Amino acid sequence: MSESSAEAVASAASAVAASAGNWRKATGIAGVAIGVVAAGAAAGVAIERLTVGRGMRERARLALDSAGPYGALRGTPGKAYADDGTELYYEVDDVEPEAPLGGRRRRLFGRKAPAPVTVVFSHGYCLNQDSWHFQRAALRGVVRMVHWDQRSHGRSGRGVAQVEEHKPVTIDQLGRDLKAVIDAAAPEGPIVLVGHSMGGMTVMALADQYPELIRERVVAAALVGTSSGGLGEVNFGLPVAGVNAVRRVLPGVLKALGQQAALVERGRRATADLFAGIIKRYSFAGKDVDPAVERFAERMIEGTPIDVVAEFYPAFTEHDKTEALAYFADMPVLVLAGVKDLVTPSEHSEAIADLLPDAELVLVPDAGHLVMLEHPEVVIDRLADLLMRAGAVPAGATVGGYGTTSSTAQPG
Repeated sequence: MSESSAEAVASAASAVAASAGNWRKATGIAGVAIGVVAAGAAAGVAIERLTVGRGMRERARLALDSAGPYGALRGTPGKAYADDGTELYYEVDDVEPEAPLGGRRRRLFGRKAPAPVTVVFSHGYCLNQDSWHFQRAALRGVVRMVHWDQRSHGRSGRGVAQVEEHKPVTIDQLGRDLKAVIDAAAPEGPIVLVGHSMGGMTVMALADQYPELIRERVVAAALVGTSSGGLGEVNFGLPVAGVNAVRRVLPGVLKALGQQAALVERGRRATADLFAGIIKRYSFAGKDVDPAVERFAERMIEGTPIDVVAEFYPAFTEHDKTEALAYFADMPVLVLAGVKDLVTPSEHSEAIADLLPDAELVLVPDAGHLVMLEHPEVVIDRLADLLMRAGAVPAGATVGGYGTTSSTAQPG
């Protein structure tokens, strides 16, 4: 993105924010401006989308929506309630009853059959629990899993404190939400915490507020494409002028658009093709990602209302849980990131690994932010190894895989 185009985007966004009195006219512009400013997509993305007929693109989307079972895995549903009353939806995948108790678990827990290890997966911003589709498919029946939707995402309820009391979302609140889910879905037994992006921050916030839970019950953790702080300095792959434009106008534009959600959503749908290109650029790095997987990610992100996008965004610049990482120092930890992640750059994962010198750092060279969808086999492989090191699954357990990749994950 050139400096001139970045300035043009900033000007468009400023115009949108200033035209609150004429929202119907501004809605289409808003959809484009917020998408481009928020993601910093290259102008070429829009050109690429305009070179194919709209009808053909719509038919392609419908075909991809019906292709593959992505996001179709379901477990036993449950509900937890946050401290402000927000309803949090989760699902439990239990271990197959006939699964043998492996020797490694016997050594770890003694002769008495222990409560099963529960792996709790926390998803990222604008996603939902289905973002772990491939890892869930591979580990089903091997280990007990809990997948949950963060407040205002997926099947969980809108944040009560945000809707009724107009309180801002904080990462600390998400940590307390995770505690409520654990209390409801895994009230006893050892736990492995897995978090992607905002989900990783949620895990850190849990540790910061409930260190005794980490000491007493958490036996391993995986932090995927996440950050312990300093997200206000991320440049989204933009030149200096573009970054400055984004930082200057984005918070105000998001707030304004969030206040006119219904109108903006219509404009957002009208600019679906541009949004699809933006989502692809900031989710994936490779050019050979399965189009059905791309569309799957697009549907999840499209499903997040603009007012929720606006509510959550400020929390990231305030996030700093660097000190909380110390609670994970004495357990197996996996830190994994895509080298080409423009949302939470891999340098943030390297910084986490520097503070946890015994952690395994895995950098995937040709992966973007949604590394667990782009290179599921790499994430599955390293998660399976983490679970075996923690004694969560028998050393001889068979963990399924998915697909292949042209890249090779590299230890940090």
